[in-house]
Amino acid sequence: MAIGKPIIGSMMKQTSKQILTILAFVLPLLAMVSATLGPVLGQSMVTRYVTDPLTGIGIYGMDPVSYFTETEPQQGRGDYEYIWQNVSWYFASAANRDVFMRQPEIYVPQFGGHCGMAMARGYVSDSDPRIYTVFKQRLYLFYSAANREAFLLSPDAAGSQAETNWTRLSPTLSIN
Repeated sequence: MAIGKPIIGSMMKQTSKQILTILAFVLPLLAMVSATLGPVLGQSMVTRYVTDPLTGIGIYGMDPVSYFTETEPQQGRGDYEYIWQNVSWYFASAANRDVFMRQPEIYVPQFGGHCGMAMARGYVSDSDPRIYTVFKQRLYLFYSAANREAFLLSPDAAGSQAETNWTRLSPTLSIN
């Protein structure tokens, strides 16, 4: 039994040396690839408008006009689709689609639907289209209820800071 232990220990040392040798060659290569492709990959992962990752539909298929006209936002339907800024937007009715078509900038969520409070803090985050506020006739979506509450503590200041950060960050986002 004592004879087996040195053999196992010797094999583990040899395996460890092989792993370290491989890492010595692979890590510098990964660093070069990351330095070269990192900014490109980062830009392509976050899009200018929040969309459903499976369908590509803006704000997960919610009707952007309904946030302004109903007590609760409505799920849009594929029957009432309009493509704007390379994004499919769904609407609950033909009337909502037609209203949006005339002035989409009024109805699309601020910051492409990214979390308004995250944007105020200087970073891009997705949002949940069920967590929102309409402030000064503009739609703001949030990642969480806590972010919405933080935004509403000082909406003018948060909105202004978010706008400044959006101007800086939005050019780094890929077009949908």
